[in-house]
This record gives sequence, C-alpha cells and structure tokens, in this order.
Amino acid sequence: MNSKPSFALAIALSAFCLQVTLAADMAPTTPTAAARKDASLDKARQYIDARQWDAALKELKRVDDRGNADWNNLMGYTLRKGGTPDLAASERYYDAALKIDPRHRNTLAYSGELYLMKGDLAKAQARLSTLATECSAKCEQYDELRAAIDRYQANGNRYVAKGNW
Repeated sequence: MNSKPSFALAIALSAFCLQVTLAADMAPTTPTAAARKDASLDKARQYIDARQWDAALKELKRVDDRGNADWNNLMGYTLRKGGTPDLAASERYYDAALKIDPRHRNTLAYSGELYLMKGDLAKAQARLSTLATECSAKCEQYDELRAAIDRYQANGNRYVAKGNW
C-alpha cells in the first residue's frame, strides 16, 4: 500500500478544516434571540434603577413580552415599588414569571417581599425555602429575602422596606 497519497490527503484535509475553523471564528456574530430579548429590557431596567416607576411601566408596556420571565418579574417589581403600589397586579406578574421559570431567583425573592407587604409571613418563608434550594442559601436573593423577613419579624410582623430600617 502506498502511504504517500494517504499522507497528502490527510494534509489537505487538515488544511481545509483549519480554513473552515478560521472562517467561522472571523464571521460576524449576531445576537441570539435570548440576548436580543434581554436587551429589549435594558431601558426599563435603567428607569427602575433611577426609581422612575411611571417611565419603567410605560417602557415595559411598550416591550410587552409576556412570555419572558424577566419581563413579568420587572412588571411585578415596578408595580410593587411604584408610588401607588398595586400588590394584586404585582402578584399576578410574579406568578406568571414563576410559571415560565419556577427557579427565577429575583422573582422568588421579590414575591417573598410582596408577601411580607401583604402580611403573609408563611408565603414569604416558603419563597425563602425555595431560594435555599435553588442557590444553596448562598446567593444575594436569599440574603435579601432573609433580611427582609428578619426586619418584618423584628418590627412586630409588619413590613419594613430596606433602607427604612
């Protein structure tokens, strides 16, 4: 058997594979659908960070991405934190977010705070328990909800917002 043609074929095949790999590395990347979806919420997040609740709500309604757990979570958060909190609507959006992603850490924590606002310590503790499972009790969301529950209990089972403590 003549090994020269096999060797030449192996070299040619290697060179071709290298060209394909280099071409793929140099191809322009397009954002994934998830990245585009997340970016669509950036403006709303900016308004939320600035505590501009009306502008955040208007932007979230403009985006209107009800199939996105992050969108539902931000709607729930905005409605809960606004000048005139709408706790019932906030709860509906948090529930929708958790139907989409039952492990959504921010929604678990924020809905736990919502339950404290409504005077439902048992439901807040249930959210804390779920967070303990999701992040082994070593995540920011767990720590924040744990602190909110501690403030609630220390204040005679009345909700105390962070920063008002």
